[in-house]
Amino acid sequence: MTDLLSSYLPIAIFIGVSLIIGISLLIAPFALAFKAPDAEKLSSFECGFNAFDDARMKFDIRFYLVSILFIIFDLEVAFLFPWAVSFSSIGWVGFWSMMVFLGVLTIGFIYEWKKGALEWE
Repeated sequence: MTDLLSSYLPIAIFIGVSLIIGISLLIAPFALAFKAPDAEKLSSFECGFNAFDDARMKFDIRFYLVSILFIIFDLEVAFLFPWAVSFSSIGWVGFWSMMVFLGVLTIGFIYEWKKGALEWE
C-alpha cells in the first residue's frame, strides 16, 4: 500500500505547488496594484470605440482583420504541441510534413505582412 501511495507523491506535490502559485497570483494584484483609478480607467472601452455609442455606427474593419489573423495563426501554432509530444514516434515523414506545414504558415504570414494587413495606420 505504501508503494501505491508513494507513486502519487509527485502528483500531490504538483497539485500543491500549482495551488500555491495560483492563490498567490490571485492575491498579488490586490496587495501590489496601484489603486488610483481615474475617469479614463473606469470608462468602458471595447473594440476601439466606446461601448455606449449608437449600435448603427460605422465599425472599423481592421479590428475584425486583426482578430481573424490572430485566431488563424494561433490555431495553426496549436498544432505544434501534439506534434512535439509524439515527435519520437512519427519519424522523418512526420518531421518533414510539419516543416511543410510551417513553411506554408510562414509564407502566409509573409504574404499578410507584405499586403500591409499587420500595419495599423
